[in-house]
Amino acid sequence: MADLEKGNAYEANKSTRKSTLSMNKKMTRRQRLMATIRGEAVDRPPVCFYELNGIDELPNPQDPFNVFGGVRWPELLRLTREHSDRIVMRTVQITDTTNPLDELTSIESWIDESSGSRFERRTITFHQHQWTQLTRRDREIDTVWILEHFIKNLDDMKAWLTLPRPVIGAQVDTTSILNLEAELGETGIVMLDSGDPLCDAASLFEMGTYTILAYTEQSLFHQLLRWFSEGRVQHTERVARALPGHLWRIYGPEYASVPFLPPKLFHDYVVEYDRPIIKAIQAHGGYARLHSHGNLKAILPEILSLGVDGLDPLEPPSQGDMSLSEIRQQVGDGLALFGNIEVSEIETLPEKAFQRRIEEALHDGPDTNGSHFILMPTACPLGREISPTTLRNYKIMIEMAEQLCE
Repeated sequence: MADLEKGNAYEANKSTRKSTLSMNKKMTRRQRLMATIRGEAVDRPPVCFYELNGIDELPNPQDPFNVFGGVRWPELLRLTREHSDRIVMRTVQITDTTNPLDELTSIESWIDESSGSRFERRTITFHQHQWTQLTRRDREIDTVWILEHFIKNLDDMKAWLTLPRPVIGAQVDTTSILNLEAELGETGIVMLDSGDPLCDAASLFEMGTYTILAYTEQSLFHQLLRWFSEGRVQHTERVARALPGHLWRIYGPEYASVPFLPPKLFHDYVVEYDRPIIKAIQAHGGYARLHSHGNLKAILPEILSLGVDGLDPLEPPSQGDMSLSEIRQQVGDGLALFGNIEVSEIETLPEKAFQRRIEEALHDGPDTNGSHFILMPTACPLGREISPTTLRNYKIMIEMAEQLCE
């Protein structure tokens, strides 16, 4: 009965929202995205496919690790290029930055004959101490698995603090970003992508080791965060000044979310270190979007205290612990929300069930002005083969959003 009442409410609201949105002039995809981020009137909510942008996913038959030659990838990428509101993520290089770790690092790569997987071992050697990292890349999955992490124990952590730090330069490579924006034209925007000090630090550990040491060795862990923080802030400030007015994604805060660490440590490890990064972005007219998978309920007040402009990926229960309507109610009208559709839902839900999920998100995500919401998956397919269900559900996302401004 409750589902029936909700469905009727969605149908009634859809007509009202469609009528309101249709009064807005048809927008280009770039215009729609930027207006949504600012909370201005839009013709409809944007639909972004997250990591998929139709530029980076080029098939290469000569590369056995390239997965984009699968049967349905071309159609999905055509849909991405021609219909999705593209947000292309890029990390910006400062070309005259010097990293002493480069000279201290040796790299060994090989292909395992039995599995066909590619392995890479990195070894850092400094003052008789060694840190090693081992990764694996499989041919059928577009991801890299870390099998062995650099910091394995307290001694490794203490020794890391003796390593020389990178020296951040001043020559920002803007050319690649400006050329990409010219290529995109009105079909999307470029988003500058950056980890935070917590991401830099936590990714050095296996997850169990990280949570134990981050909880039991808090003073030492702050030293590790400071080891990364100065360089991160300097890099962000110089890039934000050279490329003002851009959307940024800051990733890493989820490492301190519940259940990994208590909310007090989210404040200590995220808020205190991300605040200067966010201020640097906003000081040059940029927009800071914080990325944090999983549970939000205990940390959302801390996230809001940072004054961010956006939040993703808004995972629904059970991957998260808040519904989209609860998140919108708590953040109010002043924040752009990105996401809410699990990639597992795209890959598995029957047509009618998926349509209900999209309708729910389009109803609950926008603010009272019908803006500040980008419909987006929480991740993207990683395998060589795209199922018919997956392709159909990506099409449904586009079709249902476009219907709102017809």
